[in-house]
Amino acid sequence: MTLVKNKITKYLATPKIAYVAIGSLSPAPFGKALQSRRNAESFSFSYADNAGKAQSIIEKIRSGNYDEVVVSVSGYSLRPANNYGITPSAIDLFNQLQQFNTKNFVFGNVLAIKNFFTASHLVACYQDDDITQYTAVDLYNGDITSKGHLPVSIDQFKYGYSAFVPQPNLSSNNFYRVDSIVNDAIDKGAFTGGVVLAAKDGKILYQKPYGHYQFNPSSQRMKAESIFDLASVTKISATTVSIMKLYEQGKVKLNGTLGDYIPATRGTDKAKLKISDILLHQAGLIPDVLFYKYVRDSITHLPNPSIISTQRPGFTVRVAENMYLRNDWLDTAFQLVLSSPVRQPGKYVYSDLDFILLGKVVEAVSKMPLNQYVQKTFYAAMDMKTTGFRPRERFSLDQIVPTEFDTLFRWQLLWGDVHDYSASVLGQVAGHAGLFSDAADLFKLYQMLLNEGTFNGKHYLKPKTIKLFTSYHSSISRRGYGFDKPEKDNASRKQPYPAASVSAETFGHTGWTGTCVWIDPKSKIIYIFLSNRVQSQINNDKLSEMSVRGKIQDEIYKVVNAK
Repeated sequence: MTLVKNKITKYLATPKIAYVAIGSLSPAPFGKALQSRRNAESFSFSYADNAGKAQSIIEKIRSGNYDEVVVSVSGYSLRPANNYGITPSAIDLFNQLQQFNTKNFVFGNVLAIKNFFTASHLVACYQDDDITQYTAVDLYNGDITSKGHLPVSIDQFKYGYSAFVPQPNLSSNNFYRVDSIVNDAIDKGAFTGGVVLAAKDGKILYQKPYGHYQFNPSSQRMKAESIFDLASVTKISATTVSIMKLYEQGKVKLNGTLGDYIPATRGTDKAKLKISDILLHQAGLIPDVLFYKYVRDSITHLPNPSIISTQRPGFTVRVAENMYLRNDWLDTAFQLVLSSPVRQPGKYVYSDLDFILLGKVVEAVSKMPLNQYVQKTFYAAMDMKTTGFRPRERFSLDQIVPTEFDTLFRWQLLWGDVHDYSASVLGQVAGHAGLFSDAADLFKLYQMLLNEGTFNGKHYLKPKTIKLFTSYHSSISRRGYGFDKPEKDNASRKQPYPAASVSAETFGHTGWTGTCVWIDPKSKIIYIFLSNRVQSQINNDKLSEMSVRGKIQDEIYKVVNAK
């Protein structure tokens, strides 16, 4: 068996599963074994069935509140004639099933998996017999690991490819100190749960969920595929990569100014601010505009009903559940950015306004909203299904991790609506915050950067562009263009940042909600940590006080570099 896309992770509790058998006689051996070991409800779809039955299955799964959907495709011809006998209706059902948290197993001629590359998780099983199907259930349950490599090239997946092949001294057991660090932090209230991902040389070596969605131990368990509010990781995962693409196309220049790209800045003190200085957070902008003070009652702190109300004509910009911003207030918000003071150009001041304005540069130059531009240019092309803004439009709440109960103006648990207060009144799409993703999809974007701009055979950025933006560019800070970097004196610092083990080539970013992404070109290591540290309160600083992210990173390096 070859794991073609992403790791199959073992559940720590018994999930509610929908099992969909496509093409096989019912009950298939895979389905019987799955149902004997898991709480699985079975659905079957033959190659003779039509779109009506497919839609019925989709509707039942959507209303069934399943934790996971397991799909097997089998019973097709070994011969390629007529697409192995796999019908368009079967392929369409398979594609629709990918909207859920889905694991997919294809049994038979491995060349047929070309029909199923929409899957986020895909296992190619080379035979369609009882032994292979029962073994596949062992793989699904986490009792064995996949050690196969593709025996042939199939589109972008070349001969010898495997998404995850455990190496002899890199088994999950070697990461036991990571488990200890994370579990100790959860026990001490640093966050309710999270996901740790470690990759080396393009392969995911470790991807594990911890804890729950909320502090209540009866709340939903975290999953490897859980979708998190990335907070300021948005700055590099959406805005910076977009600026990089526009830069290498000659549409944005680093010595260009805001006035060159955003007409509304002309005649203001923002017009002459250079793109390079903004990327380095040394253009003189203040950290933020406290937008929430403008949309709430100053005494009660409840939303001002003339600005935020229930959805109705003129109030259609979602802020939170049953709360909508007055449409024309988006212009007011941008005017507040334009009228904010410029204080000390040339001094390093970390600012969200820098990236709010860079997001506007992307929109002005590309003539597309930021979310649409980055989706088209990177996410869709790289099959990053979970990565994007406004996740509630695409995913159910059980797939999204909640953040904080907002007591500044929304007065509710934020669940699938952006936590960042400024982004919330900017339409939930902003250059500094608003992006959501699971860990595995985020890995794809940063593996592309580590691969010098290519991923799965497709080209996205030039190596020299990546090198330029991810290098140090300031004498007064540790910053690259858009990217955060290690402290330059890490060798002598009492508390190295982001960790003691990283090289000076490392680049990445952290996020307010308790996230981070770090890429080390020297060691070829990618480290992703996603959590929801603000779930208890916005100023829960235990994650930083306990140096959780850095300790995890150092342990990953110890395991990966062990001889």
